[in-house]
Amino acid sequence: MKKLLIIYYSKTGGSEAMANAAAQAGDAEEGVQIVLKRAEKAGPEDMLAADGYIFACPENLAAIAGGMKLFLDECYYPVLGQIEGRPYAAMICAGSEGANALRQLERIATGWRLRKIADTLIVCTHAQTPEQILAPKTIAEADLKKCRETGRALAAGLVMGVF
Repeated sequence: MKKLLIIYYSKTGGSEAMANAAAQAGDAEEGVQIVLKRAEKAGPEDMLAADGYIFACPENLAAIAGGMKLFLDECYYPVLGQIEGRPYAAMICAGSEGANALRQLERIATGWRLRKIADTLIVCTHAQTPEQILAPKTIAEADLKKCRETGRALAAGLVMGVF
């Protein structure tokens, strides 16, 4: 059985909703085990045990949110050279654009020599004031559908041996 690891960090619920949508859709595929973990509860052993990955996090201050960045920092060297060629997808929950978080995440994945199987999904919440930024997030159904498509595609590809 193949294993798809979905790692997420979320403070206001947006990235968590996106990760849950991907996990739910991926779980519908037979022959793949979906492992959904918060970044602060995951480590290198989880990365090594998985066949593919989805990373979901918010962009904070034009960068990957701290919780996800810490996970990536703690995993980078322990798994370097051991996960090359594995497929991944990424999802960013942003208040405005998400481009810098996308660049950071994709650079890390490139360093690991992961294979990107889909364009990174950026969901923009348009949260611009301190109150909006700190408020719980609701992700639009159209965006959750894209998250589900990402989860389903990666899970199906793992099962079929496409990745």
